[in-house]
Amino acid sequence: MPELTEWLFERSVALRIPLSVHVDLTMRCNERCIHCYRVIEQRPELTTQELKGLLDDVARAGTLYLTFSGGEVFLRKDLFELVEHARRLHFDVRLKSNALLVTPEKAARLRTLGVRQVDISIYSADPAVHDRVTKIPGSLERSLQGAVMLRDAGVTVKLNCPLMKQNVGQYKDIRALAERLGILCGFDPMITAKNDGDRSPIALRISPKELRTVLQDPTLNPSCGTPAAASAPDGARSDLDEVPCGAGHNACYISAYGDVMPCVAMPIACGNVRDEPFAEIWHRSPEMLRVRAIRIRDLHTCSSCAASPFCSRCPGQALVETGDLYGPSPANCEHALARAQVAGSAVIPASMLRAPTASTRRPVEHSID
Repeated sequence: MPELTEWLFERSVALRIPLSVHVDLTMRCNERCIHCYRVIEQRPELTTQELKGLLDDVARAGTLYLTFSGGEVFLRKDLFELVEHARRLHFDVRLKSNALLVTPEKAARLRTLGVRQVDISIYSADPAVHDRVTKIPGSLERSLQGAVMLRDAGVTVKLNCPLMKQNVGQYKDIRALAERLGILCGFDPMITAKNDGDRSPIALRISPKELRTVLQDPTLNPSCGTPAAASAPDGARSDLDEVPCGAGHNACYISAYGDVMPCVAMPIACGNVRDEPFAEIWHRSPEMLRVRAIRIRDLHTCSSCAASPFCSRCPGQALVETGDLYGPSPANCEHALARAQVAGSAVIPASMLRAPTASTRRPVEHSID
């Protein structure tokens, strides 16, 4: 299966097929999470008919994997109509939700429609901690009830937990909770700036010491202690002609307002589906083409960084954090150093990380599963 996935990635990149598309159905949400990076704008969201037309367009473009997110997707009264339309087009559909609005009837409907997975955001097994993050009393209990309803209906469920100062000491409890419920679980140590550049959520990030503690837990990080692949004797990278990630190559993001971007983490508006067809934006937008032209050798710092074997550089995060699409993200540099230290091979000193200050390969989810 890994070989097939690798082949599919390479073929879709070579053929410029948007294999994976992430669509935000709404920016409205019934939680007010302290770390949220979404920015609500005073623009009308895409209508039911506009979204159906968009799904038709991305299907013709070759998309297979479709993620519906938000905001909270269950706030869309037409959610099931949209999911049904998507499944009719043979998309592999995944939803991201807080599950507060799930009922047994809704869960059964998703199972009937063949939704592959529902990802549910959980921040702690302790209601007091979780509810402080969401700012909604009783939200943990309701989210877990929704998760159980989905599980009992036969829908695959995954609890997703962003790790932050408020909950990093409780990740083992969340893992145990998921095991008791018989559902999947994942952790993400990357808290991002908001899409408008507001850096306030960054203050919630866990410390390097806390990150190393998480990475040293083999139940969360099976590759703990595994050295990175050996590099060339002269230290040169062998992947300089490869793409930095799949953003704009075989993946993209479409906002609830119709803006097409290379990735949900890369706020570069390449066009709007209300103004021109998706295919026109995907294949000919100057902004999309600029992102698509970048190769690892163009990354002025990352292409020669000693920590690159341990790095999961996010170009969108680099852009939001520093304004430089071609440079490193300070947070990714910090994570690379932690991974190098945990690997236990020749530990890379911080001085060898060519990290920028705040002023100045493949698509990966930063989650530790």
